[in-house]
Formats: sequence, structure tokens, C-alpha cells
Amino acid sequence: MKKRIQLSTLFTHFFNSEKTGGIVLIACTVLSIIIANSALGEDYLHFWHQSIGFTAGSIEMRHPVEYWVNDGLMAIFFLMIGLEIERELYAGELSSLRNALLPVIAALGGMVTPALFHFLLNHGTPEQAGIGIPMATDIAFALGILSLLGNRVPPALKIFLAALAIIDDLGAIIVIAIFYTKGFSLAYFGAAMGIFALLIVFNRCKINNLLFYLVPGILMWYCMLNSGVHATISGILLAFAIPFGDGSERSISYKLQHFLHKPVAFVILPIFALANTGIQFEPGWSKGFGTKNTLGIMSGLVLGKPAGILLFCYAAVKSRISRLPAEVDWKHIAGAGMLAGIGFTMSIFITLLAFNDDTTIVNSKIAVLSASVIAGATGFIFLKFRARRN
Repeated sequence: MKKRIQLSTLFTHFFNSEKTGGIVLIACTVLSIIIANSALGEDYLHFWHQSIGFTAGSIEMRHPVEYWVNDGLMAIFFLMIGLEIERELYAGELSSLRNALLPVIAALGGMVTPALFHFLLNHGTPEQAGIGIPMATDIAFALGILSLLGNRVPPALKIFLAALAIIDDLGAIIVIAIFYTKGFSLAYFGAAMGIFALLIVFNRCKINNLLFYLVPGILMWYCMLNSGVHATISGILLAFAIPFGDGSERSISYKLQHFLHKPVAFVILPIFALANTGIQFEPGWSKGFGTKNTLGIMSGLVLGKPAGILLFCYAAVKSRISRLPAEVDWKHIAGAGMLAGIGFTMSIFITLLAFNDDTTIVNSKIAVLSASVIAGATGFIFLKFRARRN
């Protein structure tokens, strides 16, 4: 029997915070939908759409509350995701080329295939812009559902799904940067890149004071915000500029990553859910399920994700490019592929970037929520049945 893989302390902390955060996300989503469809619905939605901020000379920083959540708080979420990717590259599942290839290939299949499902249904229509919606995987929800199975699934499967979801998010971030950029400003983008270059110099000079990274990082976020490239990309850039060091508890990368887990899981993502899932179900809302955009999103997440992940992994293993992790079989991979169809956070995030029409946005959100529920329930039941049979 292959030796059982032991989870690192940092990964265990990450997994535990993510699974608990997934439960909180579910609660906030349900609460948001209930309030939006109650007598308080109009006031609730108005709160997220009212403008707050300040004006200082030529600097105008007044935006809706929802905007500050999606472009401000979510930059911190992406900072943590970037730190997770950095950790995986240096010391985690992605540090070995042979180990890294399978989740990388799986993530590629899990992005390309769902996008193809949506593209085939929406090619040549205004809704084609939603091609990136079914490409994403929600780390918190996916790991949260997997955690409910406890020790009935091997630890290696948890690492595989986490690595897949992290790479998936990186792919979604690249898609956002390339395809969802509006009103590009070369001057502001150049300033943001100049700050990033300065941070890299700090890294090379082995400056290990977080203030030297966080303060310029805020300025980089402001420049990115005004460049037309989505401001949350600055979170990823900042993460890769922060020195990883030896990866121990003394490194500033570890300290920041460890510090961000609970605020992100229990504050930022719940606020994001409250701000973006306040869907009012108007009479006839179910007709939205008949649109090609909705069908593309749902088929991409529910069918495209597991199909792409399983087929790409099978091709990689059979061609001996990579191998299955210890104690993981093909049914585990199929179950993980189903859970990867939980798009939620990233899918809703891309929805807000892809469309301007309120009806299309609401229908897309309903599609994402519905597909995520189906994918989560199917993956959980499948893996639970597989464990029972085993």
C-alpha cells in the first residue's frame, strides 16, 4: 500500500478555515436571498447600491458599496489566493514538477471544457462574454463540501482539489486580466507595473518588513483601479512580490497568509456573498433557465467541469506525463471534478464583469447558484457512495 500522505500544518489550517468558511458562505447566501425577497428587499439592495467615499481635489473616490466590496475587499481575497499559489509553487503540491502536472492539467481541462460548452451555445450573441463564468472553481465551497466526508477520502485528494482550485483561480484571474479590461489607461497601468517592479527589487534585496510591501501595494491597487485592468489583479501581483523565504513560520509570506485566513473566510467572502447574491425572484424568473446563457453556465459547471478534469487527467496518466496521487483512484478524480463545478464566488465575480444588463446578471447568478448546488450535492453523494462501497 502506498504511504499515506501527511498534510502540512499550514495546509491543515488553510483547509480547516476554508471548510468552516464554506459553511458561513452558504449561510450568508441563503440569508441574502431571503432578505432580498422579503419586505426589506428594496432597502437591502439600496444599501449595497448607495455611493460612499470621498473627493479630494481631482481625486474622485465615490462608488457604490457593492463596488468597494468587489474591487476593494476582493483584492485582499486575491492577495491570499496569490500567497496560496506562491506557497504551492515553492513548498506544496506544485513544488515538484511530476506532482504539479496532474492538478495543472486537471485545471486546464476544467477551464477549457466548460468554456467550450458555453461558447457552443452562445457563439455570436451578446452573452458570449460570459464564456469565463463556468471556468472558475470556488475553493471555500469545494473544500467545505469535501471536508464533510472527513477521513472517508484520502488526504491526497484534498491536496489535489485544493491545488486544482488554486490553479483554476489563477486561470480565472488571467482571463479577467485579458478579456474583462475596460477603458484601458496606459499611464495608470504603467505606474502600477512600476510599483510592482519596485516591490520585486525589495524582494531581491531581501527586505522583510511587510510595510515596504503593503503601503506601495495599496498605491498599486489605486493605479490598477484607474487603469481599466481589474483592481483585484494587484492582490495577485503583491502576493508574488512578497518574499517567501524558507516558508517557515518566521517568513513574512507565512505570517501574512496565516493572518488573512480568518478575515477572508469569515469577513470578506461573507460580505461578498451578502453584496452579490441578493437576488429578487420576480414573477416568471424561472423562464431564465431556458436562455442559452443560463444553459451554457449550468452545463459548463455541472457537466463540463467533471468531464474536462477526468478526461485530461486520464490522458496525462495514460501518456505517463503524470501519475495519480497516493490512495487516489479514478472515482476520486471524478468526484473531485464534480465538486470543482461549484463556481460561486469567482463565477459570480466574472458575471459582474461580463455583463451590464441587470436581467442577464440576475439570470446568470441564478444559474451559478443552481449549478453550484447541483455540483456540490452530486460530488458529495458520489464520493460518499464510493467510500461506502470501498
